[in-house]
Amino acid sequence: MFTSLAGRSVIVTGASKGIGRGIARRFGAVGCKVLAVSRHLAEAEAVAADIRGAGGTAEAFAADVSRPEDCEAMAAVAEQALGGIDILCANAGIFPAAKLGAMTEADFDLVMGTNLKGTFLSVSACLPAMKAKRRGRIVVTSSITGPITGYPGWSHYGASKAGQLGFVRTAAIELAPYGITINAVQPGNIKTEGLDGIGGDYIAKMEASIPMKRLGTVDDIANAALFFASDEAAYITGQAIVIDGGQVLPESLMALEEMDVVPA
Repeated sequence: MFTSLAGRSVIVTGASKGIGRGIARRFGAVGCKVLAVSRHLAEAEAVAADIRGAGGTAEAFAADVSRPEDCEAMAAVAEQALGGIDILCANAGIFPAAKLGAMTEADFDLVMGTNLKGTFLSVSACLPAMKAKRRGRIVVTSSITGPITGYPGWSHYGASKAGQLGFVRTAAIELAPYGITINAVQPGNIKTEGLDGIGGDYIAKMEASIPMKRLGTVDDIANAALFFASDEAAYITGQAIVIDGGQVLPESLMALEEMDVVPA
């Protein structure tokens, strides 16, 4: 039985859609006070309203995590509206595709600014409140793309996600004396609204590359974030957990072809 997280305050960046929205709703469902953060206030408000409609406690805030002043304001609002900052889910991220040769410096800087610099700025803004309590949980949304796998058009995205893991490892050492842990989740292919309209054939190809033969759900990621935020995970820091249905495991397509097929 896990210790209840009810009453703890959590900031979720990039909370307006996909994995971020799933994380925000999941924390709200277990009784956390949630600050849903998005670049667009109306989208953050919609998520907060969903949480409140389900009986939870939530507020909304608009912030661009690549801007230090926005991150500082986000932390200040969390302290005022939620009574402190117990948990930060640094989830905000972008993934515009651009292949090398066509990718511009601005393209690269945009992705790194949001995904990697945004992680640093979000964490930095929340540290004073966590250090004052001598307790905190930070969960970073990385990816299998970059640290483990690659995909054409995402060299900048992959670099940002690998960079997050390097940040997490050293941050864990620096923050340990304050009772603050920092860990990362590494999603594989997750079913979100971003896949709407891409067609059944594409999704079938994605599923065929996964030993479990299905895409993950946002709850699969949110549940891992909940664990890292729990008291039971207090002795885990600087780590990353892959949540991909086994996608990174096969050494070739032949490995998938050799799988036992379980009759329906």
